[in-house]
Amino acid sequence: MSTLRDAKVGDTVTVKKLSGAGAVKRRIMDMGITKGVDIYVRKVAPLGDPVEVTVRGYELSLRKADAEMIETV
Repeated sequence: MSTLRDAKVGDTVTVKKLSGAGAVKRRIMDMGITKGVDIYVRKVAPLGDPVEVTVRGYELSLRKADAEMIETV
């Protein structure tokens, strides 16, 4: 199982599944991250938190914990 957290800078990954439950999962989906969407990894901070991505044409910063909930292909 690979997650968005494992992706390297410059990778484009496709969302396979969202783990997590309740409000956290809903918040991730409200940001436009849903099954089948492509995510481009723009930057990763030196300590790995946050991860800056481009999704659906806009830039988004995700915490490491949130990135680990996003399974990718």
